Amino acid sequence: MSLNSVPSGERLHIGFFGQRNAGKSSLVNAFTGQELSVVSDVKGTTTDPVRKSMELLPLGPVVVIDTPGWDDEGELGAKRIGRTNEILKTCDIAVLVVDGTVGLRDEDEELLQLMRQRQLPHLVVWNKSDLAGGLPVPEGAVAVSSVTGESVVALRERIAHMLTERREIPLVADLVSAGEFVVLVCPIDESAPKGRLILPQQQTIRELLDVGAIPVVTKETELAIVLERLGTKPAMVITDSQAFRVVSGIVPGDIPLTSFSILMARHKGFLESAVRGIRALREIRDGDRILMAEGCTHHRQCNDIGTVKIPNWLRKFSGREIVIETCSGRDFPEDLTPYRAVIHCGGCMLTEAMLTARREQAHRQGVPFTNYGTAIAYMTGALERSLAMFPAELAMLKEVR
Repeated sequence: MSLNSVPSGERLHIGFFGQRNAGKSSLVNAFTGQELSVVSDVKGTTTDPVRKSMELLPLGPVVVIDTPGWDDEGELGAKRIGRTNEILKTCDIAVLVVDGTVGLRDEDEELLQLMRQRQLPHLVVWNKSDLAGGLPVPEGAVAVSSVTGESVVALRERIAHMLTERREIPLVADLVSAGEFVVLVCPIDESAPKGRLILPQQQTIRELLDVGAIPVVTKETELAIVLERLGTKPAMVITDSQAFRVVSGIVPGDIPLTSFSILMARHKGFLESAVRGIRALREIRDGDRILMAEGCTHHRQCNDIGTVKIPNWLRKFSGREIVIETCSGRDFPEDLTPYRAVIHCGGCMLTEAMLTARREQAHRQGVPFTNYGTAIAYMTGALERSLAMFPAELAMLKEVR
């Protein structure tokens, strides 16, 4: 996968935070080597988060984010601060940019406290080191000048080595071996994107190719023929969640079966929570509100999975009159307590940090959190089988039942 094709959700996110006129935008421009952000001596020039994708070895593909000032003022300023706070939730690394001629202010201390509370890897940068009268640099901070470029390369190196022990959970690479066949079931209906496969399907194919496995892609309508003519038993079958009921009826019981959505939940680190969250589906009552949350924004088709199919399946499964509400993209309610449960998409377009923040928010507010694929597998009776290769999550399923 080329650098430009690496999806945002698979990149580490590095956010630059601080007060107005601390020099965040100038530093981001120097850090990325591009005129990414508009620079001005006027306070509050950056009004919206600005993002830039780049390569930062040994971390790999990253997204660098310039944020509005944390000390912005007025009603509009409060909205900008709200956006900055949302960015803080999505980041894997936070950089606090301090005006070295002024020093740490109360607002900087507030940001540091938020970073510590979220256990977010962070670094303090003492900017404007080229100006006379600068204050002593605190221990652990990095003194830089975005104007002269002093220590910008050192800053890049420091950040690049902050997450060297980060453990990534693969989608499927650890579940198969070189030379094994894996059948991927990709339905093509009116809700499928025209002329392409959805991102989890693309990523799964690429991982299988990387480990030397042999992906065989088919629609559910041809699955029986593929299994018959393949000539050997596949290592597993991976299906789009929407086809669970049909596919589970075709695939013999001795062939492992799971879904792209369940693999994505494991990859993003919240499969256990998703399994625990299905308990809420057994306890739905008339009038309950369910939040369907999607990580991306797209044109909804007439038979959309999040707004049409799953709501219909939920009503049929529960036999209850329920209220379905939706959110998409970066919009996510601050208060989840009105909802009986949150059913989230697989999150292929979101970072693991953002999904973790949403999951932890739901947990703090006592609201069950699951995802599309886990919910669909549960309602179609295929969940136990789809978790058979994941012992911890399978044991969790038996507990919540």
